[in-house]
Amino acid sequence: MKNGFIKVATASPLTSVADCTFNTQEIAALIEKLSHENAELITFPELCITSCNCGSLFTQPFFIKKAEDALHTLLTAGKASNSIIVAGLPVEHTGRIYNCAVVMHRGNIMGVTAQGNPVSPFAAATTLPANATITLCGQEARIGDNLLYRTPSYTFGIEIGSDAQAPLTPGTLQAIAGAEVIINPVAAGAEVGAIDKANEQMAAQSRRCICAYLHTNAGYGESTSNAVYSGYNTIYENGTQLSAGTPFTNRSNYSITEIDIEKLRKLRIASRHFATQTAGQPFDTIYIAQESEERATLTRTFDAYPFIPKANAGKRYEEIFSIQTLALAKRVEHTRAESCVIGISGGLDSTLALLVTANAFDTIGKERKNIIAVTMPGFGTTDRTYNNAMTLMQSLGVTIREISIKDACIQHFKDIEHDIAKHDVTYENSQARERTQILMDIANQCNGIVVGTGDLSELALGWATYNGDHMSMYGVNASVPKTLMQHIVRYVAGKSSNEKVRTTLLDIVDTPISPELIPADEQGNIKQKTEDLVGPYELHDFFLYNFVRYGFSPAKIAMMAESAFKETHNKATINKWLTTFMRRFFTQQFKRSCMPDAPKVGSCNLSPQEGWSMPADTVNTIWTQACKEL
Repeated sequence: MKNGFIKVATASPLTSVADCTFNTQEIAALIEKLSHENAELITFPELCITSCNCGSLFTQPFFIKKAEDALHTLLTAGKASNSIIVAGLPVEHTGRIYNCAVVMHRGNIMGVTAQGNPVSPFAAATTLPANATITLCGQEARIGDNLLYRTPSYTFGIEIGSDAQAPLTPGTLQAIAGAEVIINPVAAGAEVGAIDKANEQMAAQSRRCICAYLHTNAGYGESTSNAVYSGYNTIYENGTQLSAGTPFTNRSNYSITEIDIEKLRKLRIASRHFATQTAGQPFDTIYIAQESEERATLTRTFDAYPFIPKANAGKRYEEIFSIQTLALAKRVEHTRAESCVIGISGGLDSTLALLVTANAFDTIGKERKNIIAVTMPGFGTTDRTYNNAMTLMQSLGVTIREISIKDACIQHFKDIEHDIAKHDVTYENSQARERTQILMDIANQCNGIVVGTGDLSELALGWATYNGDHMSMYGVNASVPKTLMQHIVRYVAGKSSNEKVRTTLLDIVDTPISPELIPADEQGNIKQKTEDLVGPYELHDFFLYNFVRYGFSPAKIAMMAESAFKETHNKATINKWLTTFMRRFFTQQFKRSCMPDAPKVGSCNLSPQEGWSMPADTVNTIWTQACKEL
């Protein structure tokens, strides 16, 4: 597929014990169906050709031969398919029976993976000689437990059944050796809670190994003499479940979705663990000349708000708030600062910074009156933001200072001979730098530090005045994006027992985002709205996450955004603001190169010390050209 995706499927067919013909027909029907859905990789359960409950029949040469005949039928059925098929059966080699998964493509046996630690009557893969081969259905192929399968698009390995429960699993070694996809065909009896336990293990394994994990269990029709088989099959990617079949059904069922191989590779490149680990054993790589399935349709969805936690949201907001709090508390104690100075505008960023500062002072036992909150009305300050700022400061019990910047800026414009009626970048930035100068000087007066308010989204876009609001002595919001900040402030509001604080915080969240550097309109409302100028923050945060976290190309980010925001933003809008993002992200790097210290709270961080590293004069030509081609 395009953009680094591959379509995969896990299937649990209806089974009849020891009836290889029936089982093969069910598997072949699923292969035909899933091939029509353009699955590039289809995997079936352990011993699915024979069924897993055949006991002593596994020792009968006649039965093993019938299983091989059934495999031949599957090879014939798969000739016309581009899908790689993985199916389980018992095979005989040098007088021993092995529990195997056979890998097939276009009627050819590509390799035979044997189980490492099976139960009787199967022999362990370790009993196979080095570089062993086997002849099945008239074809010679490698057999062993040290096989990797590589296509032009991806590499996969197989760990059979209970091998996945070993302290050091085959899949772990396969992942270290380069497999992005681990297949786990299983025939395990159901127990209460077993599916939940399996999901926990697969989530952990796929996250730890930064891989996709395809699990499929035997299902209905297996013998119930001792157990029931759930037929549960699922697909995980880096800790996230992408798709799952229906367990405990009396029909065949399957899961099908797309895996983002490009994302997995980027995460591995960035992982210091993959940079230093070796598999510790040699793997033989089998090459499969599979054509990329360009006809496949992308069906998986993308999170429009990747920074917003979906599970245990309140707990996550509390963790973020705690990280910010303790980071500032440590900095205050270390510098022996008697106070913290913070500019309060009535906007979202300074509100969260003030809440963090108040909580930090509570944590270390300092009185809130030592927080010097300064509101600095300017030419664009509106009544709404001014009143919210005053109400919040009063309610939190901090020391309030109000210093208008108008006269100072008017004098400054005279000094530099700037026309005050010309509302250009000089007009705007002069106000931001005047405010920063005031805060810095007050900090000197009060033996304090200036707490920065700028957020991650602004840093990405460079939407900050250099040596103005860009500068502070410690930035508590620097790795919190704008979309997440709204949720944190709303969360803190919900926890507050002070009705006035709660009401004020919620109104701040609903206030249009603005630097308020341009005079208000005739009705006194905010005229300068940031999102009208640089674009919607929900789009920019989406671009930021997928560019920095995964290194995706503009084309892939645009495609994902079109899917994620199909109800709210059209293609032209997305492409316009993506172009803006790419241009500003590169050209504004110089502001991030000298940004103040700030705590990391998530996987995206633009600090040159702990996050994004890039020379300030990096040329953005290939990215902007890619945007032009969208």
